[in-house]
Amino acid sequence: MDLSEKVRSFEADFFGEKMTIEVGKMAEQADGSVMVRVGDTVVLATAVVAEQPREGVDFFPLLVDYEERFYAAGKISGSRFIKREGRPSEQAILTCRLIDRPLRPLFPKSFRNDIQVVITVLSYDGENDPDMISIFAASAALLQTTAPFVGPIAGCRVGLIDGQLIVNPKNSKLKDSDLDLTIAATNDRVMMIETSAKEISEEKIIEAIALAQKSIIPLLDIQKKIAEAKKKIVAEEIREEQDIFEEIHAKVKDYVGENIAVAMREVNRELREQQISEFETEVLKNFEGAYKQTDLKSAFGQLVEKEIRRLILDEDIRPDGRGIREIRPISIEVSLLPRTHGSALFTRGQTQALTVATLGSPGMEQMIDTMEEDTTKRFMHHYNFPPFSTGEVSPIRGASRREIGHGYLAEKALAPMLPSKEEFPYTIRLVSEILSSNGSSSMAATCGSTLALMDAGVPIKKPVAGVAMGLVTNQDASKFKVLTDLQGLEDFAGDMDFKIAGTDQGITAIQMDTKIHGLTMEIIKQTFSDGKEARLTIYNKIKEAIDAPRESLSIYAPRIETIKINSERIGELIGPGGKNINKIIADCGGKEVMAIDIDEDGTVMVSSTDQEMGTKAINTIKMLMREVKVGEVISGKILEIKKDRMTGKEIGAIMEITPKVDGMIHISQISDQRVEKIEDYVKPGDIVTARVMEVDKEKGRISLSMKAVGEQKAEN
Repeated sequence: MDLSEKVRSFEADFFGEKMTIEVGKMAEQADGSVMVRVGDTVVLATAVVAEQPREGVDFFPLLVDYEERFYAAGKISGSRFIKREGRPSEQAILTCRLIDRPLRPLFPKSFRNDIQVVITVLSYDGENDPDMISIFAASAALLQTTAPFVGPIAGCRVGLIDGQLIVNPKNSKLKDSDLDLTIAATNDRVMMIETSAKEISEEKIIEAIALAQKSIIPLLDIQKKIAEAKKKIVAEEIREEQDIFEEIHAKVKDYVGENIAVAMREVNRELREQQISEFETEVLKNFEGAYKQTDLKSAFGQLVEKEIRRLILDEDIRPDGRGIREIRPISIEVSLLPRTHGSALFTRGQTQALTVATLGSPGMEQMIDTMEEDTTKRFMHHYNFPPFSTGEVSPIRGASRREIGHGYLAEKALAPMLPSKEEFPYTIRLVSEILSSNGSSSMAATCGSTLALMDAGVPIKKPVAGVAMGLVTNQDASKFKVLTDLQGLEDFAGDMDFKIAGTDQGITAIQMDTKIHGLTMEIIKQTFSDGKEARLTIYNKIKEAIDAPRESLSIYAPRIETIKINSERIGELIGPGGKNINKIIADCGGKEVMAIDIDEDGTVMVSSTDQEMGTKAINTIKMLMREVKVGEVISGKILEIKKDRMTGKEIGAIMEITPKVDGMIHISQISDQRVEKIEDYVKPGDIVTARVMEVDKEKGRISLSMKAVGEQKAEN
């Protein structure tokens, strides 16, 4: 068959931009593939489904990969040694999570066939961000496969510029927006929310969500047409696996009886977990050989989950005995660690975060070299989730996708409250160590971070508090309970994890994931209402612990002094190969205590942990960069007596103005008397005072006069 006969093309309106979709042109051996173009941004999405279930797993094995290519933006990596794309950038990982999170709930929990979705950015125009295009493309690719995917879904971004909600603002406009809200949704349910905002009200956020959901309808409609053009029937094996699972579930339920219901009423967590563990062991032993152990564990877990849900929905009983809108006990400590710049320990129930703030010189900013941008980053939040935080044994590797996602959530929640670089030129790094986790650790990290910043003396505008909200619904979501301050067991058994962070005036960040086929607007509104009440309660707890940022920085934090020099003389200050600037650093304590950063506009920032050395460096720079002006009276050392090379006669004295600049006092300007021999008046090494008479920048000459200083004194 000719390739042109295989290719099916579609067009859609992508929030005012033309979107073209091609099916069958690329990656024809994948079970599903689409190439999508908006502007000059082009994305290829593929989906492959394993023919048989994976043995020995008790989870849905979905793998989503988001691949950025430097060539897409016409770039070569800035690394000197590695030009091949390496591990994904943090931004690529965040985009990957953005795609994964709304897809995962739209598959049956019992599905065990491996699925891999790969999104590759082939072309990037700098204006049309690939993230929302990629959500569309991934959904469209999955709809062509045998996978039981209950799609389609589409994503939409909404900004708030000059008080107006704008759908799909370009990257250049988004920089001026007070809101960056993205959602992924089906026709009637919201699957995912990711938001950064500058203290935006709940009402405005709800309005933006409703606008986004309305705007994606054409994108859902076109996906249905694409699926019809290449539709595959769900494999018979999948239905058989579902039947077997339901059979196991029924037998385990009969065997366990009311034991789980009794155990779930035990408020003491340790006793409850012990009883459940014993029941699970009995189930595995009783049905050993009849069914797979992984299937039995999965069935038992679902029974526990259903009982938790029933108690909450029907009796308002939470696993730890709290009320539906009750927050766990909170304790706060600051200034725990003696040598760090700022530290805080935030504990909510059995969730505990230790956050440490470190301040560095401007030169410590993180270099960002990605497909999208080459820039620097002055504020970072890193989140660590060690295995001991949940009482588990596991090897510690590099940062996981989850750790990067949670770290970024706290980072964007705090970013709007930070002082500008002009007000506070430091590089700021926060590290949150999750020491114990029983739900809502990312929000504990957010609260710990705002406390650590204030303890470090960073002049943030306001504290930021965060809370995670949970949900339990019946099958059609006609009955639901929103849970304040989600804990681990409720997250395992519940239907959503809705994290909300902000100040007393509004929201700064949101991250919402769901395990069901989306949230209704009624649920979203209730969550925002209860979440605001909880956030303000936690906000006030933070204010009680530390009301405002410390008035002074830690004695161990560097002090930054700033001066301005002529930008045309930056090279002169740096010197060949950095010779001059390195000498200043070496003379003022070395790199251990000193850093000097220079902006293109001539702003020089001297960072030092030794105030005396910092002052010395500033004075040295001032002296080196001194701009000599006509009429200025200056003092300096006589370097030599200048003679005419032809006649050998003395013509003047050379005076040092700075170590790099000198001027000449002509013999006629040394005294108001006739000078026959200059050394009768001044000698090399003498310190004299002279007035600047002329500055010839083109020839690099400065004319000085000692006589003019004497004349000025006589006049006075």
